[in-house]
Amino acid sequence: MRIALVTGATQGIGAAIANRLAADGVTVGVNGRVRDDRMDAVVAQSGGFPAAADVSDPEAVAALVREIESTRGPVDILVCNAAYMTMGPFCDHPDDDWWKVVDTNLSGTVYLVQAVLPGMRRRGGGNIVIIASEWGVIGWPNAGAYAASKAGLIALTKSLGRELAPEHIIVNGVAPGIIDTPQLQVDADDAGITLAEMHEQYARGIPVGHIGKPDDIAAAVSLLAREDMGAFVGQTVQINGGTTRCRT
Repeated sequence: MRIALVTGATQGIGAAIANRLAADGVTVGVNGRVRDDRMDAVVAQSGGFPAAADVSDPEAVAALVREIESTRGPVDILVCNAAYMTMGPFCDHPDDDWWKVVDTNLSGTVYLVQAVLPGMRRRGGGNIVIIASEWGVIGWPNAGAYAASKAGLIALTKSLGRELAPEHIIVNGVAPGIIDTPQLQVDADDAGITLAEMHEQYARGIPVGHIGKPDDIAAAVSLLAREDMGAFVGQTVQINGGTTRCRT
C-alpha cells in the first residue's frame, strides 16, 4: 500500500485531499502543526495516521519524515498543501509576518521535498503534488506575500519537474482559484464584509457562477498522485471555474 503525507490536512482542501487519497487506497499521514481534535477527526475519517509538525521548521519536518519512514516506510506521495495567509496593503505588511507567509508556503515546501526525496529515490520513484494558487498566477491586491510565495511554488514545480523526472519522481502542481474554505474569512475581513457577502462577490466574477469546493481540488490531486502519470510533468493545473485561462 502506498504511503502519502498531506500537509495542512486538518481542514478545508487538505482534509478533502486526505479523504480522497484514502478512498483511492492510500494510507495517509494527516499533517497539521499540532495534534488536536481536528486532526483526529480527519485521521478517523481517512483511516490514516497523525503527522503533526510545523512545516516552516526544517528540523520538525525532517523528524516527522524520519518517524514515518521508520514505522511505515518511505513516503510515496507528498502533497504540499499547508499554507498561511494574511492580507493588507503592501507597505503596511510587517516584516515578520511577510516572512512567516513565505516560510510556511514556500520554504516549508522546500523542506518537505528535501526530506522525502531520499526515501523516494530508494523506492525508485514517487509523486509530489504542490498546491499553489491562482493568485500566484495573476497576483492579488493586498496579498503580495501570499501571491509571491505561491508564484514561487509554481516556479519550483516547473524546476523540480524537470530535475526529478529522470528518477521517476513526478512533480506537478495545482493552482486553486476561489475555494470554499475557512481561509475565505481572511478575504472577507480584508474587504470589510461578511463571509456570505464575500462568497457572493467572488461568485459573480466566476464564469461557472459559483466558487469551488475542496473536493474539486482533491479530485485533481488524486489524478496527479497516480503512478501512471509519468508523462505529465512539471505542470500546474488551474482549477478556478474559468476565471484564469493561461499557461503557467
